Amino acid sequence: MRSVTKPGIAIAYAGRPKGEEGEKKRKQQYRERLRLTRPILHDTKRVLNEVEGMGRSRRAQVQDVQQQLQTMAERLRKVVKQTKGRIFGGITQLPDKVLSLFEWYSEIIGKGKAGKPNECGKLVQIQEGENQIVMHYDGFAERPSDCHLLAGAVEAHPRAAADPGYYSQEQEKAVHAMGVKQVSVPNRSTRSEPRRKLEKSRWFKNGQRWRTGWEGRISTLKRRHGLNRCRYRGWEGFQRWVGLGVMADNLVQIGRRLAENYIGIN
Repeated sequence: MRSVTKPGIAIAYAGRPKGEEGEKKRKQQYRERLRLTRPILHDTKRVLNEVEGMGRSRRAQVQDVQQQLQTMAERLRKVVKQTKGRIFGGITQLPDKVLSLFEWYSEIIGKGKAGKPNECGKLVQIQEGENQIVMHYDGFAERPSDCHLLAGAVEAHPRAAADPGYYSQEQEKAVHAMGVKQVSVPNRSTRSEPRRKLEKSRWFKNGQRWRTGWEGRISTLKRRHGLNRCRYRGWEGFQRWVGLGVMADNLVQIGRRLAENYIGIN
């Protein structure tokens, strides 16, 4: 474990210096990591062959472990292949890219920040109602574009305002067809004067002011209830972790509201 962990730490440190010297150190550390990985894969293959040579009754006892070991070995081979292509061949677009050995469902999410341009994880949509209560949430197995989520969000929560990423003319028409008269979703790329006038109207701005509190709710869910990092394993564990975090935050908000009403009555 120490032999495998040390190159991983060294890779993290080698990525800090920029330029040719930093790239050279990073490649050297990756070569060391790959050198240690190959014998592990050979040992895995040998163990799996030994299991296949066991009797039926003994093989049945270790069947689950055998399946787990085989799955992890296949993922690790993919990681080795994509590491060689990315680090030494400059190939970044590979099919079925593995981002995590354990959390196989992870995706690359662009953050657009200088210090953190990308993160690995899953997209979660949070819908907040009155009194800072989360009325609905979704965890997506495959990340959709934000502009395709508006109609579905309105179906779950009829009164909705959203940020510019949710804007889509098609989705806005679908929401109007559902009977919603006022849709407060900005279109930042519009050149239409009627659209600009609409977005300057009082009800539109009020909807956007109400929406700005969501960022604080998302921050609270990450900071207080651990939604910045899932501690459970697997896709079902991820869904359970998000649900527990949302319920915990709702309990806090409901308790505060009840306490305020109790103090006001007495």
